[in-house]
Amino acid sequence: MREEAYGETRALSAVDRFGVWLSAVAIRRQVEFARKRVADFGCGYDARFAREILSRVEELLLVDLHLAEDLKRHPKIHAIEDQLETILPTVPSESLDVVLCLSVLEHLEDPQMALDNFHRILAPGGVAVINVPSWRGKPLLELSAFRLGLTPAVEMDDHKRYYDPRDLWPMLVRAGFRPSNIFCRRHKLGLNTFAVCRVRAQPVRTVDAAPAGNHPQAAKDMRAPVNAR
Repeated sequence: MREEAYGETRALSAVDRFGVWLSAVAIRRQVEFARKRVADFGCGYDARFAREILSRVEELLLVDLHLAEDLKRHPKIHAIEDQLETILPTVPSESLDVVLCLSVLEHLEDPQMALDNFHRILAPGGVAVINVPSWRGKPLLELSAFRLGLTPAVEMDDHKRYYDPRDLWPMLVRAGFRPSNIFCRRHKLGLNTFAVCRVRAQPVRTVDAAPAGNHPQAAKDMRAPVNAR
């Protein structure tokens, strides 16, 4: 079991920073953060991407084993230092607009549980963004970590699995996301798999006019706004 957050005891390498930047570009193309309730699960000690969007969001939930002190003091941030598997089931249903889980699923013993909870905690119209390493990326990631020392070997040793789109897509469907609302593709020259999953917004309720022959006042009342009393 992990004992420290990503980036807690070692500064990010140039390779790591480039990967974070590529993910940020892809996310900004797909997600609107203004005035949204956002969670970043496994955000890393310094929560680099979360810092970039902090000024735009309504509130921000950060979860990792340890978090930087300034993040824990910020009035917009609810910071939780614990295992992801422990915290996810406690998050209220339909309480978030955006869920981020970037390079985290590959470290979990039960990734399906995490995806199931992501679908549960998203409000109607919400979106989950998932990024994971692919099987094509596995040899390069291990070369970078174990032979070249460009990335932390402890991170690679903690990987439980890798995901191509054909691996991740059925898990997203099993979690409750509809196929028509899943965008899942190869990313970073095929070294990662990137998915954007949306929860269908609830249709706007409308009230039909009364059928012909009904009392005119009743028809007028039925056309009134639903909340009018």
